[in-house]
Amino acid sequence: MTLTYRQAVAALTGRGRFGISLGLERIERLMEEAGHPERGLRGALVGGTNGKGSVVAMTQSVLTAAGMRVGSMPKPHLVSYRERIAIDGRPLGATAFAAAVERVLPAIDRVAAAGSGPPTEFEALTAAAIVELSRRRVDLAIVEVGLGGRLDATNVLDLGVAAITNVQHDHEAILGSTLTAIGGEKAPIIKGGNVAVTGATGRGLRPILDRCAALGVPLLRAGPRQPYGATLRETGWDGIVVDARTPSRRLDGLRVGLLGRHQAQNAAVTLGVIDALAERWGVEIGEATLRRGMADAGWPGRLEVLDGSSLGLRRVLLDGAHNPAGAAALARALDDLGVRRPTIVFGAMRTKRVSAVLRALAPLEPGFVFTRVDDPGAHDPQTLARIWRRLSGRASRTAPGPDGALAIADGDPVVVAGSLYLVGAVRGMLTGTSEEK
Repeated sequence: MTLTYRQAVAALTGRGRFGISLGLERIERLMEEAGHPERGLRGALVGGTNGKGSVVAMTQSVLTAAGMRVGSMPKPHLVSYRERIAIDGRPLGATAFAAAVERVLPAIDRVAAAGSGPPTEFEALTAAAIVELSRRRVDLAIVEVGLGGRLDATNVLDLGVAAITNVQHDHEAILGSTLTAIGGEKAPIIKGGNVAVTGATGRGLRPILDRCAALGVPLLRAGPRQPYGATLRETGWDGIVVDARTPSRRLDGLRVGLLGRHQAQNAAVTLGVIDALAERWGVEIGEATLRRGMADAGWPGRLEVLDGSSLGLRRVLLDGAHNPAGAAALARALDDLGVRRPTIVFGAMRTKRVSAVLRALAPLEPGFVFTRVDDPGAHDPQTLARIWRRLSGRASRTAPGPDGALAIADGDPVVVAGSLYLVGAVRGMLTGTSEEK
């Protein structure tokens, strides 16, 4: 029997009931059952608290500009599960995605029957993506780590290059309450024989330094007073311009197609990843190609500006700022763009540090419209409104769902933030796309 796309998604979401179950035993068994497709992949594994998706997007764009076939596994998806397996930044078609899931279902069933526990939805998706990228013989796989690193399913991969963008507070209940502990969870994506890259600083850096020293792995560092750096020159609605440096060249006036001054640091990490790929895999990128790829980079749902006319709005800015550092980056980006007192349509999951996120957005003097997506883990809008009033003394509006929130939102741009699930729902409304039935 050939699965339809709807059946393939149902086969995945049915495993969501197993929730988060960290550990590599099941994914390692899945790879064994599938004939170890992970061993045929090379590229870069990119972890970190914030910015890893941006680094993946920039790296993929540069490599695609160089004519390479690049596989990626974006997470989480915004609108369709198809986004979770992408070639050159384009999601698989519905039929191809269904076939990719169907290929791994027998292995999943065998692992579940072997007594190590049923693979989770994320593990099943990871296995399907690895098998598909291997089957398609991509030149390079640029893969974003899921949660943490040490026990994340993507850590079954050894792609030759490992990057950790930064170490900040997020998922403390799982990863630990200190930056040292969180860094200790992220550092194990670095493996012997790798070339490593990081933009981490402070206490979160120490576990990365220790890991590299123990394994004899070279570490390329990005940031102020480091070999890889990028100084912001301009910000605008079409991205940023930086003066960048690497140990081998200067890249003055480098245009980056992603919004927000924080992308300067992500660009510096990306340049380190490009050099690490050259060192580990002989990937050479000329300056003209690098500039073209960086300028063309895009990352859906992350400081992404869309036409809102279909909903009676002018511009809608989407950003999945779901932790304090991400919210602070959004606030700085809006301030740089001259956005004052924006309307922010905001939703969040109960596992997030909502008070800290709202506190980071408070300097914008926003007018909030609190809402929620249809998920049992989502905060109730009235609860969010009470938290905001307690923090700021200010009132807000609420709506039961994204459509109602956008109907009462005003201003230019209207900002949608706080949850990638919410961002995905609104993005689907604006682009006219939806999950295939």
